[in-house]
Formats: sequence, structure tokens, C-alpha cells
Amino acid sequence: MQSADISALNTLVLSASFLLSLLFGALVQRTHFCTMGAVSDVVNMGDWTRMRQWILAIGVAMAGFALLAYAGLIDPAKTLHGGKRWLWLSAIIGGLLFGFGMVLSSGCGSKTLVRVGSGNLKSLVVLLVMGLAGFATMKGITAVWRVATVDQVGVDFAVTANLPHLAATALGLTPTLATLLLGLGLGAALIVWALLGKEFLRADNLLAGLGVGGIIVAMWWVSGSLGHVAEHPQTLDEVYLATNSGRAEAMSFVAPVSYALDWLLFYSDTSKVLTLGIVSVFGVMAGSALMALWTRSFRWEGFGSTEDVANHLVGAVLMGVGGVTAMGCTIGQGLTGLSTLGLNSLVAFVAIVAGSVAGFKYQMWRLERMA
Repeated sequence: MQSADISALNTLVLSASFLLSLLFGALVQRTHFCTMGAVSDVVNMGDWTRMRQWILAIGVAMAGFALLAYAGLIDPAKTLHGGKRWLWLSAIIGGLLFGFGMVLSSGCGSKTLVRVGSGNLKSLVVLLVMGLAGFATMKGITAVWRVATVDQVGVDFAVTANLPHLAATALGLTPTLATLLLGLGLGAALIVWALLGKEFLRADNLLAGLGVGGIIVAMWWVSGSLGHVAEHPQTLDEVYLATNSGRAEAMSFVAPVSYALDWLLFYSDTSKVLTLGIVSVFGVMAGSALMALWTRSFRWEGFGSTEDVANHLVGAVLMGVGGVTAMGCTIGQGLTGLSTLGLNSLVAFVAIVAGSVAGFKYQMWRLERMA
């Protein structure tokens, strides 16, 4: 493959990623798919509808990833979630911080992008602060604290730290077969559970769960198969084009927001190039804006009080710090990561849900105290 072909393929990967994220933004705006809202509905009203949307999306993503891996279109060990170290404490602390922060900020990273696209200026402030806090936790002052504390605690495995590879070692299976069996089995179980919900079989619910899960699978294929070059003509190394990590990636919305701000701020620096994550940030906002304009739901919205500002600022910082520490958000770990059945993702998912429940309990306590 020649350098010109690499450039063209890189552009194709970026274009496909932008279109998929555009579709994601429009879909979430149209169906009101929201992971924070899913937890809120269960805690405050006992309504599991949006939680079933999320679980359906997880099931589709799991099954789809397993099929991609079995077909040899993606290597789970070479994904962003394919490391051999289980950073369980980072996943717990980061997940709790992110979950609590998204309640204070009125939405997770993806929902923040969707709200920015529909005219919410509060979410624009959250987006900027979350991006700055996330970048500081990747490379700044909170990164030093993170590396010196929670990242010191972990378990090193001889194989990839995910359920299929551990099961393969224990049962004498090949990792590919174990990935297929566990991915399809658990994915199918989640899909069936979601679809059995009372009155769940409605167009918007199915579109949200199947659509979001399908987009995650498509992003895995774009990054892990379409963008995979076995031998770069200049370096002779194996590469995954247009990724910040150098490994196969799919959707996530904390670190990519930080990278997007970095790209904008240092645009004249030729070393700052567009990546799958950066174009996904812009794509989600664009898709949401188009859907909001089409449905005439676009409207400007600002802060209601000083307390409202404070809550959103604190929440944004917690999401930025927590999202990077946990190595993902409700989409990055709660969908993309879970599709790989990675141990870090499983722990982070539970911690994010626990953190958001704590956030809602805190808000209710404050309301009762004020009353």
C-alpha cells in the first residue's frame, strides 16, 4: 500500500466516523436515548423503559462485536479496551465520580453534545469544562495525581483482561471461540430481557436500542477493520488509522472532547490531526442540530440561577476527571467497552450507575432539606 493510498484510507475512516456520529446525534435527539435519564427513571419513578433501551443497545453491541471478532474483522486484544492490566480501583473511583458528576451536569458526555446541538448553552459550558478537566487528567496536574494513586493499584494478567480471554484460558478454548460464545450468549440474554419489557415494543424504543447498538458495532468495524493497516509503508508497523490511542477504537465522549479542544486550540500545529474521536464529537453535535431544526425543537437555553451554574461546573469537572480515570463514559465504557466484555468496562459500568444513583439521592436530600 502506497502513502497516497494510506492518506485516502485515512480520509475514508474519518468520513465514515463522522457520518456514523452524525446519525448517532440525530438518533439520540429523536428518541431521547439517555443513560442518565435511564437511571433517573428507575430511581425516581420505577420506570425501566429507557434502561431497557440502554440494555438493548449493550446487547446488540456485544453480539455485534463478538461476530466481528469471530469473522476476523477485529482483534479484541488490539482494541483500546484490550490491555492486560485490570485497573479496578481506577474504574471504581472514576466511574463513581463520572456518575455523580453527570447528575449535577444534567447529562453524560454524549447527552451534553446532543444538547449543545439543540441550543443548550448550559451544556456548552459543561462541554468546555469537562474537556479541560479531562485533558488535565490525561496530561496535567490531575494526571500526576491519578498515576500516583489509583493507577498504581491493579491486577496484571498473562492474557487480555476480559471475560472471553480468561474463560478461554480456564476452559481450554480459543479466545475467538470464547468471545463468540460469551458475546452472543450474554448479548442475546440482554436483548431478550429488554424486549420482554411491558409496552417496550414501540418504534422509538426499538430505534434507540437497536440503532445505538448498531452504530457502536459499525464504528468498531470502521476503526478495527477498515482503518487497519497491517504494515504502514513508511514505518512498516501495524497501525489503526485516525485513532488517538493507536489501537482500534469506537465511540467515547470524554477524552475525545479533550482532544477536540486541543485540536482547535493548536490548529496551526501540523502534528495535531483529526482522529475518529474528534470527528465524532463534531458529528454528534451536527446530527443533533439537524434533527432539532427538522423537528422544530431547537431552542436556546441558559442557566437559571447561580446555584445552577455551580452545580454544572462541579459536575463537569467530575465528569472530566472521572471519565478519563475510568477510561470511558456511559458510552465509552457503558457501551463500547462493555461490548468487548472487558473487566475494566464491567467495573466502570457498575460504578457509573452507582455514582449516578448517589447523585440522585443527594439531589433529593437537598430538596427535602430546603423544603
